Amino acid sequence: MNREDFIALLSPEGQQLLARVDYDNKTDVVKLVSHLRAEGFDAALVAAVLTQAKLRRRASAKFGEFAGRMLFTEPGLEQASRLSVAALHAGRFKNAGLSSVADLGCGIGTESLAFASVDLEVSAFELDEVTAAVATYNLNIFENAIVEQADVTSIALDGFEGIFFDPARRELSGAKGERSVRKFDPAQFAPNFDWVTEQCKNHVSRAGNRSAGIKLGPGHPHEAIDDAAEAQWVSVNGDLVELSLWFGSAARPNIKRAALLIDAAGKHHEVTSDSTARLDAPYAELGEFVYEPDNAIIRSHLLGQLANSLGLHIFANEIAYLSSDAAATSVQNSPWLKSYRVLDNLAFDRKKLKAYLRERNIGTLEIKKRGSDVVPEQLRKEMALKGEGAATLIVTRVGDAHRVLVAEPLVALNA
Repeated sequence: MNREDFIALLSPEGQQLLARVDYDNKTDVVKLVSHLRAEGFDAALVAAVLTQAKLRRRASAKFGEFAGRMLFTEPGLEQASRLSVAALHAGRFKNAGLSSVADLGCGIGTESLAFASVDLEVSAFELDEVTAAVATYNLNIFENAIVEQADVTSIALDGFEGIFFDPARRELSGAKGERSVRKFDPAQFAPNFDWVTEQCKNHVSRAGNRSAGIKLGPGHPHEAIDDAAEAQWVSVNGDLVELSLWFGSAARPNIKRAALLIDAAGKHHEVTSDSTARLDAPYAELGEFVYEPDNAIIRSHLLGQLANSLGLHIFANEIAYLSSDAAATSVQNSPWLKSYRVLDNLAFDRKKLKAYLRERNIGTLEIKKRGSDVVPEQLRKEMALKGEGAATLIVTRVGDAHRVLVAEPLVALNA
């Protein structure tokens, strides 16, 4: 969104159209645009409103019903936290006893919304003019939140009890900046990650009750995480969404690494460690049951802790599948695992696998893989499925061998 589009959306006509236009997958866009143009609405305004309607629909996955009251930019929506996760960030500062927070690189204002809703005094800063204006729009219902267009590297931070960084990990590309490209190198974040970490450590070293947090992508390398931080990987109903680092009073004592899962019912489950050292899961032969851990467990390097707590083991080095010889209520009811019973253990041979599936009348195939360069969509096409049955394939290593496990998903056992 450019400056002119934002100004148009704030106009009475723009607000009227935003309230009218409802976009979904069944919307005939050409017909809708023609209808609005026939009513006399400017073409640029119609395009801006339709773009916002599309973004609001996408944003409902993160913001629920609040999405219909907000404005979005493409990169701002992609980097924005879900409200349930932003609430976790706000809780860190609130539980630490803080009263003021600086949201540094606030984007469209998601974190600031959560901070302000728990009565923290919020000062939000954003370098991009339009994004800062969008954040102002989204935060206008809160008297305890202000937004300022500013370079966060030039702000004096000692006046705030808490600071929260969300360094930009995306940039617009293309002739018109229509695509958002993710940055993977922490040195290319804006501001760069090393500078952000130093600001957090310096901030909490000052006198008084001080806290600092950093929001990052979940693939951030472990070796780049400072030992002074508590690192928490967050999964929402199986979707790994972020890594957050916490310093000072927002960090919990005796916790260095944590995996947090928010399930479909909103319940929280957590596995933690007081050490930054990785604990490997025990190794043994493949058993009758295979378990697929949540990605938060895998990315946090807490697979060993989970395996030990449930009596499970790996069956191939550096492959994050767990196994056991017997079913157990505690394992199959674990929110961290998807459970499967192994029906067949086959050598990976495409021709033999195709014949196997044909003999068993398999027409629907779920394909999972780890430790294999198989492309599931391509393999499924090669199998030329025509049957009426269904099966799950797990393409992975068993020991050092490349195997295909034919499995059936299991539901939770009665406790």
